Amino acid sequence: MVARWTGLPLLAAVVALAAGCVNPNTEGAPTAQPSPKGQSRVAFFGFAKANSFTAATFAGVEEHAKSRGATAEFFDPNFDAQTQVRQIQDAVTSKRFDVFVVQANDGAAVVPAIRSAVQAGIAVVVQFTPLGTRYDTAEPQVEGTITLIDVPTVNGAALAELAVRACVSKKLDPCEIAYLEGLKALPLDNARTDAAVGVLKKAGTKIVAQVEGGYTQDSGRKAMQDVLQRAPGVDVVVGSSQAIAGAEAVAKGKPILYVANGGSRQTVTAVQDGRWFAAYYLPVRTLGAKAAELGLDKAQGKQVRAGNLMTDVTPGKHLGTKEVLAGVTGEYDE
Repeated sequence: MVARWTGLPLLAAVVALAAGCVNPNTEGAPTAQPSPKGQSRVAFFGFAKANSFTAATFAGVEEHAKSRGATAEFFDPNFDAQTQVRQIQDAVTSKRFDVFVVQANDGAAVVPAIRSAVQAGIAVVVQFTPLGTRYDTAEPQVEGTITLIDVPTVNGAALAELAVRACVSKKLDPCEIAYLEGLKALPLDNARTDAAVGVLKKAGTKIVAQVEGGYTQDSGRKAMQDVLQRAPGVDVVVGSSQAIAGAEAVAKGKPILYVANGGSRQTVTAVQDGRWFAAYYLPVRTLGAKAAELGLDKAQGKQVRAGNLMTDVTPGKHLGTKEVLAGVTGEYDE
């Protein structure tokens, strides 16, 4: 999300995978005390502690850290980009941490602070969203960092692939597809949309509607009302898991195949029950643990690959059809 993001655009981007509340009364990061001498320390700069996706990520970070005798601390900016920048700067100055795991609320704003962290010898893992202004690569955009991200263009192409599979499953020709974009104001969402539309056009499907679906059930309902006015016979609808939930409520039993962007327990269940055709699935808690692993390995002098795709952690699972998600429960709640 970027050119110059604010906390609000990132809020939308986070919700693209999952939004929800976990202990909404929790305050910001606790006042931490120095860890025992020799114990590795991980600082987690998440989107917001009250976001279920972020909370599940930190659970994975903390679990892996503890398994290696390390500590993990959550710094909560509550979706505020400038607060997050200050938290990172203060953590660098404190010289208390060996590893940073960063979910950037603003991928451009945090760059100077991240450079300072790298210069201070801190192992920095960029987690989930790109840090920088490119949305088509997993390679680090800040020298010295490690990435473990969901590349937006890869995400968009995968959503389109699942939509094409949905068409094939019913032998639909032509196959009418509605694509519910995230937010048109976000560069990240535009990159995802362009990638998806490119694959759909190449496959010969008919895009009958391309509207802003957002990241809430309410925005999904409004988008679906628009879609049904334009194309009452639409075959496949693609969008964020929240938007798809709203769209499904509006369609009321129409034989539509849904493809959701998100891997919450509720989304996985919808696919397993056959209500939705497929979902772009990521094991959120597992990916938090992987981020901690990468950071601690680098901090301890091990060789670590710099650019890492989230989809490579559990190969093939992101293309979450009913068969692929058999036995999967999801790792967070919406």
